[in-house]
Amino acid sequence: MPVAQTPLSTALLIDGELVAGEGVVEPILNPATGQVLTPIAEASAEQTEAAILAAHRAFAGWARTTPQQRSNLLLEIASTIEQHADAFARLEALNCGKPLHLARKDDLSATVDVFRFFAGAVRCQTGQLSGEYVPGYTSMVRRDPIGVVASIAPWNYPIMMAAWKIAPALAAGNTLVFKPSEHTPLSILALAPALARILPRGVINIICGGGENVGAHLVGHPKVRMVSLTGDIVTGQKILSTAAKTLKRTHLELGGKAPVIVCDDADLQAVVEGVRAYGYYNAGQDCTSACRIYAQAGIHDRLVAELGAAVSSIRYAGAHDADNEIGPLISTRQRDRVSSFVERALSQPHVECVTGAAMHAGPGFYYQPTLLAGCRQTDEIVQREVFGPVVTVTRFDELAQAVDWANDSEYGLASSVWTQNLDKAMQVAARLQYGCTWINSHFMLVSEMPHGGLKRSGYGKDLSSDSLQDYSVVRHIMARHGQHL
Repeated sequence: MPVAQTPLSTALLIDGELVAGEGVVEPILNPATGQVLTPIAEASAEQTEAAILAAHRAFAGWARTTPQQRSNLLLEIASTIEQHADAFARLEALNCGKPLHLARKDDLSATVDVFRFFAGAVRCQTGQLSGEYVPGYTSMVRRDPIGVVASIAPWNYPIMMAAWKIAPALAAGNTLVFKPSEHTPLSILALAPALARILPRGVINIICGGGENVGAHLVGHPKVRMVSLTGDIVTGQKILSTAAKTLKRTHLELGGKAPVIVCDDADLQAVVEGVRAYGYYNAGQDCTSACRIYAQAGIHDRLVAELGAAVSSIRYAGAHDADNEIGPLISTRQRDRVSSFVERALSQPHVECVTGAAMHAGPGFYYQPTLLAGCRQTDEIVQREVFGPVVTVTRFDELAQAVDWANDSEYGLASSVWTQNLDKAMQVAARLQYGCTWINSHFMLVSEMPHGGLKRSGYGKDLSSDSLQDYSVVRHIMARHGQHL
């Protein structure tokens, strides 16, 4: 088992070998305590180059494997993670500050399911019919891998995001250089020995480091044919600018500011329970977080009162892990960023703090679950992604106004509408400019359905068979008949 070899694995995986990083050494922290877990050395420029060239060499052989062969290896990866899920969950809890029980129940279960889904999906692909579209010629369509993919993952769901990127790329026949967030590399490094054992040499390489050094090297390299990023808009813009120089494909998920439209006829208890759970899950460090509520006038006051009471009861920073519902923010920088958003919002006389709005007094990078009411559409706190345990409420009168406000955002990842009138819900869902709209729910993701954004939330789909298409290219093969029967 990879985790058992050492309490905290720090070796990189390059060309099938586990090697120590030769670059800058950075401390990896436990956000729940602020203490250093272990130092990890980044990949040097030479090691980053070696990882790219290893993936390039491995591509020709891996691309010729059959879907069945790739499927079997993905299933073996899934089984390995499942067999040692408790150990991986402990690493996620240490490195992200997540409550251990949630990391085990949610993150690890989803990770295993993603590998298993793509193991099946790659064997069930469909396409256009072959046929004679010009007399004397037969046309067919192939869907082939792209080449070397550089995948850059975020820190909010380290091992699950690794699965979202690694599984479809491998299933489609690509080779990878995978870079976890410099804040949260521990779980994927722990999996690296198993990946080295299961996969052919060089098919996947795992290197650590920051964006300015390792990330920039990956994005600018001519042998990297595609870059997949989950991150913020600014990082996405930098990657697009660099990738354009070599005309790389890009796959970008760049954040969100999910509107939650609550109509007068909504089930108030369901809304309160839903937002309490999915506005604050993972301390709000989720691009789909239910963070921007538009409440119709007839339900607004009751919603604010009941949601405020519910949010104030969210448990965190407790001594017993099982008692905690959310964890800390990932770093002091992120906690301070969230705090500054709230302070600026509360400097506006029309914004009311219903609950929260303060840093936790004890150790760790915690911020109190916060609910702000009286917010206006033009407020910064409504328009920009906070990425913390902060939810705003804005009152509306007419539903058309709420839909317009919801769409008046640079983001377009996720949204929800709450009403007991299904006809109304379907009409609103059709108008919302978001990659996903939930009705009377929020935050539910399944491997079978696509996840991705519109507008400045990026493009490309994670999960589903659509993701396989993003990690492959369509080619037309036309054969001239030698003789006619």
